[in-house]
Amino acid sequence: MDPKAIKEELRLFQSTLLQDGLKELLNENKFVDCTLKVGDRSFPCHKLIMAACSPYFREAFFSEDGKEEKATKEVVLEDVNPSILDMIISYLYSAEIDLTDDNVQDIFAVANRFQIPSVFTVCVNYLQKKLSVVNCLAIFRMGLVLNVPRLAMSARDYIADRFAVLCKDEEFLQLAPHELFAIIGGDSVNVEKEESVFEALMNWVHNDKEKRIQVLPDAFECIRFRLMSEKYFHDKVETDEIVKANPELMKKVQTVKEAFQGKLPEKIKKEAVEGEDSKVDEAEEDDVFPGFLNNIPRHGMYVRDLILMINDTAAVAYDVNENECFLAALSEQIPRNHVSLTSQKNQLYIIGGLFVDEEDKDAPLQCYFYQLDTLTADWVALPPMPSPRALFSMGEGDNLLFVIAGKDLQSNASLDSVMCYDVNNVKWSETKKLPLKIHGHSVVSHKGLVYCIGGKTDDNKALNKMFVYNHKQAEWRELAAMKTPRAMFGATVHNGKIVVAGGVNEEGLTAASERYDFGTNKWEEFTDFPQERSSLNLLSTEVTDVWQYEEDKKEWSGMLREMRYAAGASCVSMRLNAAKMPKL
Repeated sequence: MDPKAIKEELRLFQSTLLQDGLKELLNENKFVDCTLKVGDRSFPCHKLIMAACSPYFREAFFSEDGKEEKATKEVVLEDVNPSILDMIISYLYSAEIDLTDDNVQDIFAVANRFQIPSVFTVCVNYLQKKLSVVNCLAIFRMGLVLNVPRLAMSARDYIADRFAVLCKDEEFLQLAPHELFAIIGGDSVNVEKEESVFEALMNWVHNDKEKRIQVLPDAFECIRFRLMSEKYFHDKVETDEIVKANPELMKKVQTVKEAFQGKLPEKIKKEAVEGEDSKVDEAEEDDVFPGFLNNIPRHGMYVRDLILMINDTAAVAYDVNENECFLAALSEQIPRNHVSLTSQKNQLYIIGGLFVDEEDKDAPLQCYFYQLDTLTADWVALPPMPSPRALFSMGEGDNLLFVIAGKDLQSNASLDSVMCYDVNNVKWSETKKLPLKIHGHSVVSHKGLVYCIGGKTDDNKALNKMFVYNHKQAEWRELAAMKTPRAMFGATVHNGKIVVAGGVNEEGLTAASERYDFGTNKWEEFTDFPQERSSLNLLSTEVTDVWQYEEDKKEWSGMLREMRYAAGASCVSMRLNAAKMPKL
């Protein structure tokens, strides 16, 4: 056996033996030589144990020369929750503590006050793992107050990643100036435009205008004005009433305007720290521009439109311009047969497969339903969809997802039912049925309306019909029919018009393409796809290659890249941050 493994095994054995012995001594009240008193409750313990675990109690029980203070058999502790102290003492003797979201911050504060690093570390680890949009701001502030850099930085990075959501939170508006600056001053803020950071700052200022106007000059050092468009800077910053009323801010505004014209001031030379060698390597010079002239992009500014291919192994993002692939997430839990949709809010949803409730196998069958968390590269399980089906399509509008028609997985019959998922209320319901029972159709969403196109009936007849659904009116309405009946084809909205391509009908595979004009309610010819294909997605195909349509030439320019990642994949367009994904 490896000597290191033997050593570790012996260490663990001795630690366990010692821990069990200490717990037994406390439970049997043996060799107890001190009491911690909180109000009317007393907690017997051993000076040696408390002193070994806490510098605070070491100082209370022993003098500077290491001699025991005989008079300290009872230590009175003020402003302490006795239940929390009881849990901490129990942990010191047993290495067991029941941390919860409700008690961890109280335990953390007591451990910090009485300098108990073991409990302190356990709490920090717990809080880091439990960071959420609900508690991250509070944990960030606590990390700063208690001077715990590791916790404060973890919470700050979590906030920066979710800045667009959290900057609207009431707790965000209550941040102290130094807390706000620590968040918005860093590169890690996940925004695509600097304008978002400026608007969040001004909302924060208006929440306590009288006090916060005074710190606005310092706050401006955190805003990277050169990353804004000149028009936005002129319309929203330069003409802002608060900014115009402050000479110091207007001086910075003028400097930014000159910077837009290419006239940059001299860099600020940082003062050398006394005692440091004044000779600094040129590559390490600290000369910098003022913070408000910083033009280093935020991390979120590396987001771009990518093609995301999802199968039951991985979700792979493809950058058409750079001809590069990135791993967005592993996806072993994603069913092979599924449908994917990217919402207007850039959220990816996956529905498909057959979900069986292992705890209640008599429950009706359902479909798996997942959402991709792009920040953690994890799939979040959502409530399974009732009415399991295949060969359906998805649409969206007003924070609602629509699963339209398809084939029932039990009866194999075509469906006309439409399932509706409310994103805000996290629940499924059934809405107005489609006028026909179909499968193999396509669905696109445009301006809050959902368009259902083509498909097949149970007699295997391809359709050219198109229907539009208005959820507010709970109404399906038939529109102009396609020129070519088809099923299993690609459809998308391109330049404000619906484009369909490929598919299959009674005559076999087709390469025919056509385009629908929303304004005229008419279909017109469109450049045919280079190959006769079904199961086509106008972003990418299920047959491992990617083609591009060039609008200016009105032609398909050919295959961009053949890749194995597309095999058996559903494909969507999604804005993703390539800088945060491993390259394949």
